[in-house]
Amino acid sequence: MQPIIHLFVLVLVGFVVVWFLYLGFAPAWMSLNVQLEKNMLTHSRHCDMPLYSPSFLEGRKDVVTVTPWLAPVVWEGTFDTNLLDAIYKPKNITVAMTVFAVGKYVQFLKDFLESAESYFMLGYRVHYYVFTDQPEAVPMVMLGSDRRLTNIKIPGSNRWQEISLGRMERIENFIETQLINQADYIFCLDVDTKFYGHWGVETLSSLVAAIHFDFFTKSRDTFTYERRRESQAYIPYGEGDYYYGGAMIGGLVEEVYNVTKTCRMWLEIDKGNSIEAVWQEESHLNKYFLYNKPTKLLSPEYLWYPTYHNDVLKIIRFSQVLKDYSKVRPN
Repeated sequence: MQPIIHLFVLVLVGFVVVWFLYLGFAPAWMSLNVQLEKNMLTHSRHCDMPLYSPSFLEGRKDVVTVTPWLAPVVWEGTFDTNLLDAIYKPKNITVAMTVFAVGKYVQFLKDFLESAESYFMLGYRVHYYVFTDQPEAVPMVMLGSDRRLTNIKIPGSNRWQEISLGRMERIENFIETQLINQADYIFCLDVDTKFYGHWGVETLSSLVAAIHFDFFTKSRDTFTYERRRESQAYIPYGEGDYYYGGAMIGGLVEEVYNVTKTCRMWLEIDKGNSIEAVWQEESHLNKYFLYNKPTKLLSPEYLWYPTYHNDVLKIIRFSQVLKDYSKVRPN
């Protein structure tokens, strides 16, 4: 009988202690909740940006949405645009975009820029930098507020490979001499492309790469990496994560600077050894990303080709355009 009485007393004492703790802390919690509600009301009254409540996304189970090194892979259904805008709008960021329009490739500029104005980073400060040998041929495109375009004259070339190979050096120099303190993020895109859907801040990260549309369902031994040991872009069979498209490089300005500087150095070494990587700068870019993992990957929604088809794509946001290479390339 006595143990039962002791147990009853212990339970009773425990109940009393818990009750007094509740009475002591409840007013503080209640006060905190009231204060939070007041802050939220104040925010909604004095800030143009609405305060969004986070919502759980259903996500995607039909595609890979995270890499082995825990970098997100961006697909439709994996991000909340309203929530991301609520995070990035107060930061007042500037996004730079570089595009090269040399020789006959200037013909793609109008569609590229007009489609960018319809879909790329809407609501954010954007500065387009057009590298071209024909500034007079750059079309007049109506730009939105907080969006600018600057032409940068560069020489032409009789070899499209030289134009491609020289892009890394020009972007490196441009960032170092002009852009380093003028933008937060940068995207380097090919001009023979077009936007077809939303491209927003879900793509921002320190270092961003795009999965190549032709290889995202294939094994890495089929990737067209540079396989010759003599090249700085060499990647042996059995190594590699993804095959990345060279039509898109993005990220923080200083990170993209590191990409372009390293690839430019490798390109110069290859040139000195009289070797040219199989896919020029794209081969070197894949080598860089193998040892400097991107912090975010864009799915093929952000780098597609019109003749391809795959059921996992719910939207095409950015795609290369169909063209006859013999009519646009100088060689």
